Amino acid sequence: MLNKTLLSAAMATALISGATTIQAETEISGNVALTSDYKFRGISQSNEDIALQGGFDVGFDAGFYVGLWASSVDFDTNDFGFDGSLELDYYAGWASDITDNVGVDVGYMYYSYPGDEGPDGDYQELYLKVNLFGGTLGAVYSDDYYGGTGDFYYLSGDYSFGLGENLSLDLHVGYNDLEKNGGFLATNTDSYVDYSAGISASWLAVDWSLAYVGTDLSSRDVFGTDWGDDTVVFTISKSM
Repeated sequence: MLNKTLLSAAMATALISGATTIQAETEISGNVALTSDYKFRGISQSNEDIALQGGFDVGFDAGFYVGLWASSVDFDTNDFGFDGSLELDYYAGWASDITDNVGVDVGYMYYSYPGDEGPDGDYQELYLKVNLFGGTLGAVYSDDYYGGTGDFYYLSGDYSFGLGENLSLDLHVGYNDLEKNGGFLATNTDSYVDYSAGISASWLAVDWSLAYVGTDLSSRDVFGTDWGDDTVVFTISKSM
């Protein structure tokens, strides 16, 4: 397995280097968000509290891109030892439209938790997204997922329905499959489904969303917490 400390440093160096050698054909974009609960694949990463998030992307000619994204996290009240307060994600990939109605996005992402002294939290993923007629099908693979749970596979589907100018209904479903249970889920749980349905809108140059997010997990599946329970999440974000 790749040395995670060296990999984080290498990717950070690549991002900084890329940003300092920007050519006319590159494009830089950024984003910042405040959410009432940072839900990732249906499970709270912020102890069901607010999270501040932000990141930037550098896009190059021919569809290549690199980026960095960060979020506050809170795992202090759990029973599995993760104590980090920050998540840093580094990613790189390639995206392109194949036809007017079909596009692809393939890439690599590395998730890190600086200062976390708990069990093996950092991990890497390969991802593929296929955009079809307004919807998105996704597939993810990790060789050593969060908490040392081994091989991980994630399949997802997303679709947005336009409800009018700057307003949409957003639907999502995902299937999570872990090689080993007991990392951050109970020992009798090695797969689960996450889902969400929400409304998103653009108003006053800001993006707003209100979503119902949940999983088919019970409290005992997430070590006695209700981090996987259904909840309503409000998010306000700004892209630049």
